[in-house]
Amino acid sequence: MLILKIALVMIWIYLLSVFGRAKLHFFKFVLGSVCLFFFLMIFLQPLLLRPLSMAVTAAAGVLGDTFNMYDSYYKYFILFIPKDTTSVSLVIDYECSGIVEIMAFSSLLWFFPLYNTAEKLIINIAGVLGIFIANVLRLFIICLLIFYFGNEIFYFAHTIFGRLIFYLFSIVLYFYVFTRSHVIRQKVGVFTYGNTNIAD
Repeated sequence: MLILKIALVMIWIYLLSVFGRAKLHFFKFVLGSVCLFFFLMIFLQPLLLRPLSMAVTAAAGVLGDTFNMYDSYYKYFILFIPKDTTSVSLVIDYECSGIVEIMAFSSLLWFFPLYNTAEKLIINIAGVLGIFIANVLRLFIICLLIFYFGNEIFYFAHTIFGRLIFYLFSIVLYFYVFTRSHVIRQKVGVFTYGNTNIAD
């Protein structure tokens, strides 16, 4: 299995070099970002999932302790929300860790042709931190709703409202990193008049 993974990486690198030499930038971006996400999920996800889930649980627990609403058992990836005579345990699993969103953002960024390496490194760190904070706030809002309205609101809080908050942040992040910066830096055209070049 390891040999197959290494072979796939080598084929990927070769195809990237072919697309690069042929100046097929779109295909290089698509192949590069999609395969990088695939390889990150294979090689890094098993290593990062546990510490990331633990960190998210601990950070969300700080907000719970601050507002005295719920407890965090970060070693077990659990947020415990007491409510009257009942209680709710929110388990921070694979989906709630934010690892998929972090790796998708990183994969797109590193093959986005607009930034240089130093810029990509800084933006990647800031983006990962932003996604982490947004995920923590999402969990806090879910726990907040459950704390005040009970277990009956769990589905709405987790599946709809929490995700809405998280994806709104993601849209803002992607807009500023990819769309806005691309529009600002792109060249619409160059017009020549005499000895001067005027960029429009």
